[in-house]
Amino acid sequence: MEDCLPAWRRVVARAVERGIPAPVFSSALAYYDALRRPRLNAALTQGLRDYFGAHTYKRVDDPESSYHVLWSGDRSEVVS
Repeated sequence: MEDCLPAWRRVVARAVERGIPAPVFSSALAYYDALRRPRLNAALTQGLRDYFGAHTYKRVDDPESSYHVLWSGDRSEVVS
């Protein structure tokens, strides 16, 4: 996969530049990139849980506190 990654990115970029829809190529590339990030999946899951159910989330710069975003208000972040 690593050997093909530069070409894969070029194919997706060129398709976008030319206005050619390539939803499978681009979404698969985004999925592959997301899997390789150590914190992205966990951070995304925490953000979605907070948005849909006010479950709060932790931040790496302050692991002791829990945070919540006022999604229906001014979208500010508050300590819970």
